[in-house]
Amino acid sequence: MPHEPALIATVAAGLGVAFLLGLVAARIGLPPIVGYLLAGIVVGPFTPGIVADTEIASQLAELGIILLMFGVGLHFSLRDLGAVRGVVLPGALLQTVLTGSIGAAVALWWGWGAGGAAVLGLSIGVASTVVMLKGLESRDRLDSPEGRLAVGWLVVEDIFMVFALVLLPAAAPLLRGAPDGEGVSLLPVGVALVKVVLFVALMFYVGRRLVPWLLERVATLGSRELFTLAVLAVALGVGTIASELFGVSFALGAFFAGAVISESEISHRAAEDALPMRDAFAVLFFVSVGMLFDPRVVLRHPMEIGVLVALVVLWKSALTYGLVRLLSGSSRTALMLGAALGQVAEFSFIVTALGVSLGLVGPDVQAIIVATSLISITLNAPMLSAAVHLRQRQRDKAARAVRESREMRETREMRAPSAAHRPSVASAAMQPEDDPFDFPDIAGHVVLVGYGRVGSTVAAALDAAGVTRIVVEEQERIAGGLRMHGERAIHGDATRTDVLARAGIAGARLLVVTAPEPIRARRVIEVARTLNPGLNVAVRTHNAAEQAFFEETLAENDAPGLAVYAEREAALSLAHYALRSFGQSDDEADAAVGDLRQQPTRPT
Repeated sequence: MPHEPALIATVAAGLGVAFLLGLVAARIGLPPIVGYLLAGIVVGPFTPGIVADTEIASQLAELGIILLMFGVGLHFSLRDLGAVRGVVLPGALLQTVLTGSIGAAVALWWGWGAGGAAVLGLSIGVASTVVMLKGLESRDRLDSPEGRLAVGWLVVEDIFMVFALVLLPAAAPLLRGAPDGEGVSLLPVGVALVKVVLFVALMFYVGRRLVPWLLERVATLGSRELFTLAVLAVALGVGTIASELFGVSFALGAFFAGAVISESEISHRAAEDALPMRDAFAVLFFVSVGMLFDPRVVLRHPMEIGVLVALVVLWKSALTYGLVRLLSGSSRTALMLGAALGQVAEFSFIVTALGVSLGLVGPDVQAIIVATSLISITLNAPMLSAAVHLRQRQRDKAARAVRESREMRETREMRAPSAAHRPSVASAAMQPEDDPFDFPDIAGHVVLVGYGRVGSTVAAALDAAGVTRIVVEEQERIAGGLRMHGERAIHGDATRTDVLARAGIAGARLLVVTAPEPIRARRVIEVARTLNPGLNVAVRTHNAAEQAFFEETLAENDAPGLAVYAEREAALSLAHYALRSFGQSDDEADAAVGDLRQQPTRPT
């Protein structure tokens, strides 16, 4: 029986044209995203030629969003989410409300009515999850301080939109100018709040135990296919449950599914093995945006589109920059986050479609907002590139200041008394300070992250050599004990900019990271080299893959660094002892172990 294979045709047309136009865009120096958006216009219903199924493309795009957010969750623990709440909670809410209020005022000025004002305000207040994450990911900024803030920001915006999408239908009669007696019921909002709290509590207390346990049991079976299937089932299953039972978006549910796995040992395998198709589905998201765009609307409403693009790209970015700068104190983080948030997409389409169905706006308003979205997404890539360029200039300026500070310090040391007449490390720790636990102005020292078995051994060696060191330790008991003995120690999370700044990282000569978690170690290095680009770094690793990854990371910006594979070093020490036990000299054993050190690690 003849039939039209709409799904296969949509995927083939969308990915095929996206590949061709993305390739052309890349060859002429434009971001591939521009090509993907143009591909959507080409296969969309508003241009002649190939016409793909818009509904199927939208569903596939939703799948891409789910997989993308699940992948982000795998690298972003619930503890990370709590660490950025002081910035993202007030920042995201203020930015959304202020941007939405200005958008609503503009809509009223244009005569769109109260319904149009509500729809427009909600549409331009919230950024696109996919655009922001792909923009940061393509520039390797997703695991940076601004990347963690961006993810937290998106979570807050997602939760905000849950309530907005519940409240809009309840307020529709009033927004349409309903007669007295048809007021707004707050009961749905209260129900939505209870559902969100229940979902978060369920994921935090049950999900973080049940989901990793399930995946670990599947992993023990040794079947890669079953493990991949299990991870995808978790991502899609939790997303579906979140949407159907708790009224939370699919994407937010998938994010929490990834976040509860991120703190388990299985997270690396889940991230590497189970998400090979997310980029392809993410491409279909941009294609689906292009399919919604009617080029004729630009000719019919150029003024409205121009004003809205200015609000989204310029005002929203500037407002975000100011809020993040105020709340975090980091101009470089504020610069990147401001650029990343200067766009709108999927939430705008959801809100406008709901507004049309409720009779609050007409198709023309929907077309204007879609056009605004497409233009803002197109402009977002060059904005992020400009932000990266400005950020690099700021880092170069900071690096010059650090070098000049070191040169001045070395000049003073040449004129200072000899080391025998200078105070010891322990006595220096007891000198009066403006804040006894803050050392932002110190220079030429070692910042030691972690004071466990490895960290304490390194500290003992530094003390024996008379090298000044500052310990950053998450456990208050350990940090407090060190301070009681007159040592310089800071209690805090070393992935936070303010904590490393308190340790004087900008003037440090060496950073030693002994933390056992590779993801957190990477973030510590990222933050440290943001404040001190040329910093020498030594990091502890636990397998050959981690060692290779950190060696590549440490080589960035031509800065010195060392990644130590702890278990291999132990094996080489045992091999050295074994050779000496069978009569080889120290030189012979050293040579043999040196040859082994140059060879790649054998897989286990």
